[in-house]
Amino acid sequence: MRSRLCALFALILLAGAEPSFGQQGGDATAGRRLAEASCLQCHGSPTAKVRAPAFAAIAAMPSTTAQSLGVFLRTSHAAMPNLILSASERDDVIAYILSLSQ
Repeated sequence: MRSRLCALFALILLAGAEPSFGQQGGDATAGRRLAEASCLQCHGSPTAKVRAPAFAAIAAMPSTTAQSLGVFLRTSHAAMPNLILSASERDDVIAYILSLSQ
């Protein structure tokens, strides 16, 4: 799964995708609250039917950047619910995930 995500990120970046991100950046605290409410069923639960990588593991990946996360969060994935986030919410989740690598 991880190698497929890395490959997807690489293809999108090589294709020149230019997602727009908020000018001010996101609010990591708001992103943590949103992630806890919407994402931890899979990204934090050892008993989940579909176990997704923890956000700290995603943050530690060399391919994880604000741009790669922005593209990923705008792309449908078979094993992930089709979350529709506003630009602000997306920026907040990105700020939260990136804060885990610091």
